[in-house]
Amino acid sequence: MSETTVPVTTAPASSAASSGDSSHTVVAESATVRGRRARIALRGLQVVLALFYVIASALPKLIAHPSAVEGFDRMGWGSAGMYTIGALELAGGIALLIPVLQSIAAMALSGLMVGAFVVTLTYFNGENAATPLILIVPLALIAWARRDSNTRLLALLRLVTRQA
Repeated sequence: MSETTVPVTTAPASSAASSGDSSHTVVAESATVRGRRARIALRGLQVVLALFYVIASALPKLIAHPSAVEGFDRMGWGSAGMYTIGALELAGGIALLIPVLQSIAAMALSGLMVGAFVVTLTYFNGENAATPLILIVPLALIAWARRDSNTRLLALLRLVTRQA
């Protein structure tokens, strides 16, 4: 996936001269190892963010924890707004772990965090306003690094609509 290939021409050796092929492709191993480590680190970041959104963010809203109820009542959104935001965070957290949905999930959660930032400034006088902004940074990284999944998702949607 992130391998770097370089065509190399070698001096004709006895085996190369007899086969008539004097060039071959060499895979640059350092790029492969670095790319593999980057993919593993990015997947780890996705898992950590998914756990955060599912456990620390969505769960309190979905079980109507008193702190979540108080915040949504203060905004005037009530339980409907709390359950809606909780469901969106739960769906986004789960979608971060599904390869075809990972980039679009990161973009959707980024949009949700922009909304959370505005709400924090508007209703809570900026208390903890940095948290949504901090979360946008790794989400943007995931959305960009996994952008090829958008192409796969679009191809899948086109296939489904053709069959319907």
